[in-house]
Amino acid sequence: MKKIVSALLVVAIQGCVHDPVKDTPAPVATCVGNTHVSEALSHSFEPVQDDALLTQSIGEPLKGKLCQGKVYKSTTEVTVYRAWNSTNPQSQFGQWWALKKPAGLIANYRKDYEICYQWSPLDKMAKCTLKAGTKVVIGNGQSATCSAYLTYPVSPEQQVFLLDAVDRVGDCQVFDGVMEWR
Repeated sequence: MKKIVSALLVVAIQGCVHDPVKDTPAPVATCVGNTHVSEALSHSFEPVQDDALLTQSIGEPLKGKLCQGKVYKSTTEVTVYRAWNSTNPQSQFGQWWALKKPAGLIANYRKDYEICYQWSPLDKMAKCTLKAGTKVVIGNGQSATCSAYLTYPVSPEQQVFLLDAVDRVGDCQVFDGVMEWR
């Protein structure tokens, strides 16, 4: 009888070790949204071919960057925005920008643009003018794992991938994030 109870206990413990739901990798989400510029900006960008630039902007699932994108060249000056980290002044001219001014809850902005808290406190914002003739990638955000407790899914929000921003933008205005409770 003691052997039977021991055998049942071992089987029960082994049954608890394997969790098929937890051990199965999460399905990779497909990209959402589109890579077309809005009607309002259609006169400001023309599609161009630059496979190397596009490749630099696309990220693997759960690693950030873009899920999908399209390369454009600006034909006019365009206003772009970047939320950044004041403790690293070099981050003002990073690679990730937006065509819409950041607004609303910071938590929602992080989710919409897949910005992990470790990457930036998002306490500064730059509003700059993208110079005409600049190549960018416009696309939708790839999923990002920030920690064991926080993963952002793919997002339909459009982001702008821009290399050498310090040379490609001008007339920047910088704004401070202000703590406000509602």
